[in-house]
Amino acid sequence: MALSEAENGYQEGGEQEADAIVKTCVLESFSESSETRTLIASLPEVHETEHAREIATEKFRVIMDRYQEQPHLLDPHLEWMTKMLLNFINENAPTSLVHLSFKFLSVICKVRGYKVFMQLLPHEVSDVHPVLELMSRQDPKDLATWETRYMLLLWLSVACLIPFDLSRLDGYLESEGAQVREPVMERILAIAKTYLQVSDSPRDAASVLVSKFMTRPDVKQKCLGGFLDWSLTTVSQTDPLSMMGIMVLDGVLQSLAKLFKHGKRDDLLQYAPTVLRCLEEKHLTDSSEAKLRKINVKLIQRLGLTFLKPRVAAWRYQRGSRSLAANLTVSHAATAAVTPETETQEQDEDYDIPEEVETVIEHLLVGLKDKETVVRWSAAKGIGRVTGRLPKELADDVVGSVLDCFSFKETDNAWHGGCLALAELGRRGLLLPSRLTDVVPLIITSLTYDEKRGACSVGSNVRDAACYVCWSFSRAYEPKELQPFVNQIASAMLITAVFDRNVNCRRAASAAFQENVGRQGTFPHGIDILTEADYFAVGNITNCYLNISVYIAGFPEYTKSMIDHLVSRKINHWDSAIRELTSKALHNLTSQAPDYMATTVLPQLLTRAVGVDLHGRHGAILACGEITHALYKVALQTNRAVVDLISPECVDALKNIHNVLDEKKQYRGFGGGLMRPAICTLIEKLSLSKMPFKKDPIIAGWQGIIDDTIKNLHLFSRETKGEIIVPVVTALSALCEEYYQDSTNQADAQIQDVLISQYLEGLKSSQVLCCCGSARALGSLPRFMIHGKLMQIFEGLQNMCAVSQQQGNLTEARRDAVRSVAQVFMKAGVCSQGCPDSALCSENIAVVYGFLLSSLNDYTTDSRGDVGAWVRKAAMTSLEELTLMVASSAPEILPPNLVKSMMCCLAKQAAEKIDHYRAHAGNIFLRLLHSTDPEVPHIPHREELLNIFPVETITSLNWNASSQAYKYIAQLLGLPEYQYHTLLGLSVSVGGITESIVHHSSQSLFTFLRGIQTDSDALSQFSQMLLRVFRDNLHNDRVSVPLLKMLSQMLANSVFEIFTTHENHQVCVELLSLCKGFRKSKNVAKLRACIDVFCGLIQFQGDVRKQVLTQLLLLLCHPFPVIRKTTSSEMYEMLLTYDDVTDPDVLDDVMTLLSDTKWESDLATVQTHRNQLCDWLGVPRPQLVMKVRAPVP
Repeated sequence: MALSEAENGYQEGGEQEADAIVKTCVLESFSESSETRTLIASLPEVHETEHAREIATEKFRVIMDRYQEQPHLLDPHLEWMTKMLLNFINENAPTSLVHLSFKFLSVICKVRGYKVFMQLLPHEVSDVHPVLELMSRQDPKDLATWETRYMLLLWLSVACLIPFDLSRLDGYLESEGAQVREPVMERILAIAKTYLQVSDSPRDAASVLVSKFMTRPDVKQKCLGGFLDWSLTTVSQTDPLSMMGIMVLDGVLQSLAKLFKHGKRDDLLQYAPTVLRCLEEKHLTDSSEAKLRKINVKLIQRLGLTFLKPRVAAWRYQRGSRSLAANLTVSHAATAAVTPETETQEQDEDYDIPEEVETVIEHLLVGLKDKETVVRWSAAKGIGRVTGRLPKELADDVVGSVLDCFSFKETDNAWHGGCLALAELGRRGLLLPSRLTDVVPLIITSLTYDEKRGACSVGSNVRDAACYVCWSFSRAYEPKELQPFVNQIASAMLITAVFDRNVNCRRAASAAFQENVGRQGTFPHGIDILTEADYFAVGNITNCYLNISVYIAGFPEYTKSMIDHLVSRKINHWDSAIRELTSKALHNLTSQAPDYMATTVLPQLLTRAVGVDLHGRHGAILACGEITHALYKVALQTNRAVVDLISPECVDALKNIHNVLDEKKQYRGFGGGLMRPAICTLIEKLSLSKMPFKKDPIIAGWQGIIDDTIKNLHLFSRETKGEIIVPVVTALSALCEEYYQDSTNQADAQIQDVLISQYLEGLKSSQVLCCCGSARALGSLPRFMIHGKLMQIFEGLQNMCAVSQQQGNLTEARRDAVRSVAQVFMKAGVCSQGCPDSALCSENIAVVYGFLLSSLNDYTTDSRGDVGAWVRKAAMTSLEELTLMVASSAPEILPPNLVKSMMCCLAKQAAEKIDHYRAHAGNIFLRLLHSTDPEVPHIPHREELLNIFPVETITSLNWNASSQAYKYIAQLLGLPEYQYHTLLGLSVSVGGITESIVHHSSQSLFTFLRGIQTDSDALSQFSQMLLRVFRDNLHNDRVSVPLLKMLSQMLANSVFEIFTTHENHQVCVELLSLCKGFRKSKNVAKLRACIDVFCGLIQFQGDVRKQVLTQLLLLLCHPFPVIRKTTSSEMYEMLLTYDDVTDPDVLDDVMTLLSDTKWESDLATVQTHRNQLCDWLGVPRPQLVMKVRAPVP
C-alpha cells in the first residue's frame, strides 16, 4: 500500500479526525457495555418495523466495529451478550425477533472470529434437536436472513460434538402415524450437503460443520466413505466456468480441506489417492477463479500431509536460544545451537515415501508461480509443511526446486512465491546453513528486483517478500552461520530501506534490519543506523534519499555500495521523480567519497549521458550536473577549482553533452520533454560550479537551447510543460550570473540588449506558455542585467497584463508577470532619490504599486473556474515583499494613500469566499500589521486593528476556517477606512453558494449589524456604503447577484427596521431605484434575487410599497415562465408575512388567485389574472408602451 508522502496541512476538521484515529488505537476495555446491554434488551420492542431494526443493527455494528483491531477486549462480555440474544430465540418468539437476534450474533462472530465465538454457544444434548428443527425450517434462498442460517450452522457444528452416539437421539423421533422421520445423523448430513452448494456465507459455515461432524467416530464409520463419494462426484460433474459451479466447488473443496485437516490420518489415508486423482483430472490449477486455485492448493497440501507420517524431522536446523538479551551479550556461549550435522536420526528415517507426494510437491511448486498472491502464499506454507516431514535428501531436492524459481526467465510471480517459500523453510529450520551460499545471493538480488513493464515496473511484492526472508533468517540462524554474509545482507537491506520507491518495502526492510540487529548482533553500526532509519523515518522518500542516505554512507562499510546502487539501478529508473531524487542524493553523497565520484562514477555517467536509453540519459545528465556542483563545493573547502578534481577528459565531455544531443536531434519529440529540463539543470550546475567556459562557443549554444525552449514551450505535452519552465529560468539566471559579467561586474551591453529585447518581444506572443517563460525569464535576470532597463522591463510586463486582461486570456502569463515585477524591483533595490531605470524610487513607486493593486481586481474566469485568483495571489505576495523592502530601506517614499489602498484591498481579499486565497490575504494582512523590523508606516486605524488582531492571531487564527475568519473580518466594518472594501468582499461570501461560507459570514455580518441596529447614524452610514457598493457594481454580476442575496437576508432579518417608521426613507427609495434596473435582465439568478429584495422592501410604508407592488406585478408577466412562477410563490409568502399590504376583504381572493393560477401558461392568460390582482391591490394596470419610430426625412 503506497502512502502519500506530500506534506499537506490539516484542513478544518483534520485535527478531530486525527484524534478519532488515536482513540481507536488506544482502547483499554469494552466501554460501551451498558449501551450494548440496553440495545440488546430493546430488541423485543424494535423488531416489528424494518426501519427500527435497521437503526438498531447499525448502532450495534458501529459499536462492535470499533473492536476489530482489539477483539480480545470483548471476551469478558461475550457470555452475557450471547445469553441475552439466545434468550430471544425460542419456539414462541416472533420470526422477525429470531432473525434480528441471529443478526446481532453474526456481528459479534465477525468481530471476534468464529473459532472463539462458537465455543460460547450451548452444546448440550438437549440443544441438538431444537437447533436442528430451527435449521430445517430455514429457506436457503432467502438472502435477507443469511445470518440466521450462518449462525445455526456454526451452532450445529459445536452441538454435534456431544460425546454420545447420535443414534441415541433417534428415540425422540419416533414415527408419527404413517410418517417415519429421518435419523439425526442423516438430517445433519443432508443439511451440510445442501448448504455446501449455496452462494452466500452459510457455505463457509457448512464446511466447518462437515469438518466437525464427519470426524465423529460414529459418523465416520457410517458416512465418511459415502460423503467423500458424493463430494468427488460433485467436483467431477460441476462446471467450473459457471458462477454457480464456482460456488459449489468452493464449498465442497473447503469441506474436504477442513476434513483432511481435522480428521485422523489413519481414517483418511485410504481415500487420499482417490481425492488427489480427482483434483488432477479437474485441472483446477488452470481455472481463472483465484478462490478455486487457492482452495485447490490448500487441499493438495493437506493430502500431502496425509500421505506422510506426522513427525518432526531430526535433520532440521534448530537455534538453541531466541533470547534478545542473550544475543546482545558479549559472549554467545550460552546460546549454543543444535547443529544440523548431528548424527542423531529418527528410527523411521528411511520409511517409504508414497509416489503421490511427488505429485503433491509438483502442484505446490506450480502454485508458487500463480498470478494471485493468496495462492502463492498458500503454496509456500504447503511447501514448508510437507518438507518438514520428508527425509533430508528429498527435502534438499525440494529446496533446489524452490531455488529454480529465481531465474530471470521466470516472472515476478515466481520470484515472489520463491521468497515466500524460502521464508517458510527458513522459519521452520528446513533450510540448512549449507544452502545459505546459494540462497543469500538470490535474496540480495530479490531485494532490488524491479522489472520494467510498459510505463511502470513490477517487483515491489518480490522486494517485500525478500525482506520477510531476511526477517525470518534473523530468527532462524545463529550469528556464526550468517557471519560470512552479514555485510552483503546489511548493505542490501539498507539500500532497500532507503532507496526503494514503495513505502511498504522501505518499512519492511527497516523492520527486517531492526530484527537482524537485535537477534544477530553482528550488523555493522546497527544500533546507530536504526536510530536514524527507523520504521517511521523511512516513510518519507525525500528524507530517505537526501538525509538518511548521507548518514548511513558516513559508515565506510556502506558508502560505495549505496553509490553503486544509485548509479546502476536508480539513474535509469522509469519514474522521473526517482531519477531526480537520485541525482540529488548523489550530490549529497559526493562529500563522503569525492575521489571515487570524480574518478569512477562521473566517467560512467558521462558515457550514459549520451547513450541510447532515454531514461538513463535523463538521469545521467542530472547526476553529472549534481556531482560536478558537489565536487566544486568540496574543492572550495581547500581553495581549489573544480577542474583540479575532475580530469580534462571529463571537463570536455561535460561541455560537449549539449552538442552531442543537438547533433542527434534528441531535443525533439517526446524525449525533448525530458532532455530540455535536464540540460538546463546541467547548465545551471556547471555555471554554479564556475566551469572555465567563459568566451567559449558552448555558452552561445547553452543560451540558444534556453531561448528555444522558452519559445517552443507550447509544443510539449501538458504534463511536462510545468516541469520545463522552472529549470529553464534557473539555468538562465545562473548562466547570466557567471558568464555575462565583465571584469567591472557590469553586464555585456550587447548581450543585455539582445536578451531583454527578445524576452520583451516574447511577451507579445499569443502562446500563453511563451509569455509565461518570457515573463519568468525577465524576473530571473541578475541585478547587473536589469540595470538601466528597469522601467523598460516593467512597462513591457504591464502592457502584456493590460492587453491580456482586456482580452480575457493568458491568465498564467499575468500571474508570472506580476511575480516578475516584484522580483526585478527586489533585485534592483530601493533608492529614494535614485533613477527610475535603476531602482524603486519616489518617481516610480506609485506606478508600480498601482499596477499591483489593479492586479488585485483580476477576476477572470474560464472553464477552470476563478483563474484570476492566481493573479491576485501573486499580487498580494508581491505587495508584501516590496512593502517590507521599502519600509526597511526608504519608508519616506511610501505615501499614505498607497498603504491605505493596499491594506483595504487585502481586507477585501480576506473577506472573500475561496478559503485558500482568503487565508493568503489574511496572513499577509497580519504580517504587515504586526511587522516591527521594519514597521510599515501609515497603516490606517493601526491601534484599532491591533485590538481586533492581537499579535497571537498570527499563529492562532486559521484563516482557512470560515468559522474563525469571518468573526474577525466583520469587525473591520466598524472602521470607516476599511468599511467599503470589507463590505464588498463580505457581500460575495454572504451571497455565495457554499453553505458553510454563507452561514459563518452572514452570522458574523448580522452580529455586527445588531450592534448598530439602534444607532440611526451608524446604520445610515452603513446603508450609504452599501448603496455605494451596489452602484459601483451594478453591471458586475460577480458582485451584484450575491449582493442582492445579501440584501434579501438583511431585509428578512429586519436590519432596516428603524427606517420602516419613516415614509419613503431615502435608503429604501434609492435601493428600489437600483433594483428596478434589473427587471429587464436575462440573468435568472439575478431576477430571482431581485424578487426576494422586492418582497423584503414591502415592509416599508408610503409610495415605496406601491412601487414595489408595481414591480412585482410586472414580473408576474415576465417573458420567462420560471420568473413568473417564482414571483407568484414569493408574493404568496410575502402576503402571509405582511397582512397589512392589502384590504382584508380581498386578501383571500388574492391568495387564492396567486396559488391556483398556472403562471407558466401563455402570457395572454396570465395577463388577465395579473390585471385582476392589480385591481384588488389598488395598483394601476401596466400599459403597453408602443415604440414610435422617428419619421425618415
